[in-house]
Amino acid sequence: MRKICLTVVGMYLMLLHAFSQVANTDSSGYKSKKLKLDEVNLVSSYYDQTADKSAVMGGRTDYKGNGDVTDLANGLDIKFIGWDPKGRKNSLSAGLGIDYHTAASQAYVDSNGHARNNGTRIYPTLDWSIENGKKGTEFGLGAYYSAEHNYYHSIGLNTSLSKKNHHNGEFSVKLNGYFDRIKMILPSEFIPVDSVKNVLATATVIYVTTASGRTQALTYANGQPVGGNSKPVIPSRARDTYTASFSFAQVINQRMQGSIAMDLVYQSGYLGLPFHRVYLNTGKDTIENLPSQRFKLPIGLRLNYFLGDNIILRMYYRFYVDNWGMVSHTASIEVPVKITPFISISPFYRYYVQKAVNYFAPYEKHTTSDQYYTSNYALGSFSSQSFGAGIRIAPPKGIIAGLNMLEIRYGHYTQTTDLAACYGAGFWTINA
Repeated sequence: MRKICLTVVGMYLMLLHAFSQVANTDSSGYKSKKLKLDEVNLVSSYYDQTADKSAVMGGRTDYKGNGDVTDLANGLDIKFIGWDPKGRKNSLSAGLGIDYHTAASQAYVDSNGHARNNGTRIYPTLDWSIENGKKGTEFGLGAYYSAEHNYYHSIGLNTSLSKKNHHNGEFSVKLNGYFDRIKMILPSEFIPVDSVKNVLATATVIYVTTASGRTQALTYANGQPVGGNSKPVIPSRARDTYTASFSFAQVINQRMQGSIAMDLVYQSGYLGLPFHRVYLNTGKDTIENLPSQRFKLPIGLRLNYFLGDNIILRMYYRFYVDNWGMVSHTASIEVPVKITPFISISPFYRYYVQKAVNYFAPYEKHTTSDQYYTSNYALGSFSSQSFGAGIRIAPPKGIIAGLNMLEIRYGHYTQTTDLAACYGAGFWTINA
């Protein structure tokens, strides 16, 4: 396969504002501060990849299995900070993100490649937290919403709690729930045609759902579209994900910091995608079928070590296992090196390897006796590598007027499934 290097550009703008104080003073002597704008973050990114063996075409390696993807994402986040009369810090953040993607495989939801090959995702977020500096505690609540081409919607709710101790340690727990409604957009050859219904006194109609998800009412006699609001709702299935995350971070000594994190994840509902084909060893195709429950257990370890004043070693390892049979290992290292007091570079490397789920088989390897089956290579066995470097520039007086910090990262990613990509990101801070 051909290898394409791509540039992913992200923009991160932060405008800092001073707080205005309120004259009222409580009996404890604290001065409260109303919520004031603290920062505005703007993020923009671009992603591109080249691949084959798409899940939509059941892992085929010919031109119909094209898995090339591009994605353009933009996000805006506004953060407000204030203090209540008890001296507790209150933070309120509101965000809005919009992604636009094109995917070559998506066109082949229609067997002739004529389906819509692009989509848009919109996802607003809202988060609130309250921090008690004296007690070393912080409590937070959050909400998330997403709407995109393949989903009617996804709703997320979370709550978090952290506690610092007197020995430079911090324990955190976070609970998340995501509730998805998945559009049952089937490959064109599997789209059912509704029974004939009388909608007018003189005509009967049939309903045809295209691969892009649009449902059109056609006159039974001549196949012409029927006017009016006669389109039925596309069926959907539920998918729920619940996560309990636990972490503990500790300052070990003046040069070393470490943390351990564990997630308990439970998923239920429709856990495949209705437009993922699977080709059996008979040559016939069917729709991906996976169990309706999944338990996941990732455990991660992180260690930062300061080599003098100019070099930091950031090391990370994660182990993952689930009840579908997948086992994976992730190891990464990043080494920020300070070249001058305000310029640093950060080379990084990441290695990942995973064992396939029990229900995976390549193109035309599944049999008619299999209860569950998928040819999605994201659930197969593979290894991947990612490497690159970043540069950060942050002069004390800023780079230019209003631009306080600039950071650029670039990397290359390869996977043994014939997927390759190059990516980059840029972040900068602008003072008000």
